[in-house]
Amino acid sequence: MDQRIINLYDEYTHKPLSRTEFLQRLAKLTGGMAAALSILPLLEINYAKAATVNDEELFTERITYKGVNDMQAYVARPKKEDKYAAVVVIHENRGLNPHIEDVTRRAAAAGYLAIAPNALSPLGGTPANEDDARQLFTQLNQADTLQNFIKVFDYLPTRNDCNGNYGCVGFCWGGGIVNDLAVNVSSLKAGVAFYGRQAKAEDVAKIKAALQLHYAGLDERINGGIAAYEDALKRANIKYELYMYEGAQHGFHNDTAPTRYNETAARLAWQRTVEFFGKYLK
Repeated sequence: MDQRIINLYDEYTHKPLSRTEFLQRLAKLTGGMAAALSILPLLEINYAKAATVNDEELFTERITYKGVNDMQAYVARPKKEDKYAAVVVIHENRGLNPHIEDVTRRAAAAGYLAIAPNALSPLGGTPANEDDARQLFTQLNQADTLQNFIKVFDYLPTRNDCNGNYGCVGFCWGGGIVNDLAVNVSSLKAGVAFYGRQAKAEDVAKIKAALQLHYAGLDERINGGIAAYEDALKRANIKYELYMYEGAQHGFHNDTAPTRYNETAARLAWQRTVEFFGKYLK
């Protein structure tokens, strides 16, 4: 697919670009509105592909914990009652959806207590319509949102199935939150950020966790911040791994996003993620 179309969709999903304007610009790129509408299903999320892990093999529940607001979260872990290292799973800028719930189950299947908070909890949760979810993100109080994710690390010690070792993994918007948590949560041992906004260079020295950073080769918007971040990580002697997936699009791990999903890159990145957590959390 024309890279200009992919870039336009990325702009639509990350900036305050109305659906009407998006479709008008897509029509110009494709040669007309009919062509634009025929391409649209190839661009938009298809949650029919979201379930890859059978939750019957796991213990799952939905919980509420206290942040600045009451926070909803999805939890999954192995069925055996035991104490597990915890992995906080942080969604993209569409809220806690079926895809992220599936990623949470993947983390659980790897042997972790996985918990996925819903950033949109203060606004009633994640709506089914993606455009509605995107609009709700513009209404979030950013300082409170960060605190709501920080507070999950106060909730985890109250669980009998948590052993006190903490990691997190996030995607897109959630990747940026991972970097923020690394700066703000001293008990965090391992953070994995998929194509996420980098932390401020002046804050990097506060990081205690080891980091694993995954980037897409065609993701110019996010990749512009890599050099300064990596330089700051080196100067602060932070343990980190950085991987670039050439030819991959922003969002390449999301198997419900038809034109951005890259199976080879996604599988390799997740394998590296599980190995990284195994090194620092187990």
